[in-house]
Amino acid sequence: MNILLKKCLAAAVMFGSLLSISALTPASAARSDDLKGKNVVLVHGAFADASSWNKVIPLLQAKGLHVVAVQNPLSSLDGDVAATRRAIEQQDGPVILVGNSWAGAVITQAGNDDKVKALVYVAAFAPRKDQSINDILKGKPAPSWASALQKDSAGYLTLSTDAIIHDFAQDLPVAQARLVAATQGPWFAGCADDKVTQAAWQSKPSWFVMTERDRIMPPELQAAMAQQIGATVVKVDAGHMPMLSKPTEVAAAIIDAARAAR
Repeated sequence: MNILLKKCLAAAVMFGSLLSISALTPASAARSDDLKGKNVVLVHGAFADASSWNKVIPLLQAKGLHVVAVQNPLSSLDGDVAATRRAIEQQDGPVILVGNSWAGAVITQAGNDDKVKALVYVAAFAPRKDQSINDILKGKPAPSWASALQKDSAGYLTLSTDAIIHDFAQDLPVAQARLVAATQGPWFAGCADDKVTQAAWQSKPSWFVMTERDRIMPPELQAAMAQQIGATVVKVDAGHMPMLSKPTEVAAAIIDAARAAR
């Protein structure tokens, strides 16, 4: 009888556990699936390429988001905006548009598309209407890494491997920083003078991932731009490439924007 009683009690406990799991499952499924039908378009900055989002993409996909990373030509504001708009055009449903660094200017312009419901600036420039990157930086001292820029005969700039290891991606392991250097996209110097003609953040909700150990874009500058655009600020203890060094935090900010997007 004792053995039979023990078996009955064990069965009851198991049955109760199954009931608890089944009761929780619908809510959990709803939580993970409620972002299906929403799209994230990721735009890389200067001296980078679409692979800079490789660690963030799986985290977003796990939440049911459809994700596309744009491969920018880095040839001009118009050229990068055109590439981004083509990616937006291909999406079926609302878009959360994300940009890092130089791509902040790109999403500020491309984000005026009706499909775009939210903007996420990741250590990124956020120009006003009729403002360029050089306008934002006017009067500010030249950063130490500027002397490490190399310009080719066509006017495209690249960062030295040393500058990427010590300034651009200093919080990455050296081997990974070297990979960033090897895959960087040359950026046309004239991009810095291209002006935004319509700032999407004036009519779209914005988030700003502020990198507190950034040696490329000072945190103080980021804070001023985030305040200017009225963004929800997420501070991250990272350098200029938080997508690679702190992908979980960056993905969380994008997911928050996606949940709030209507």
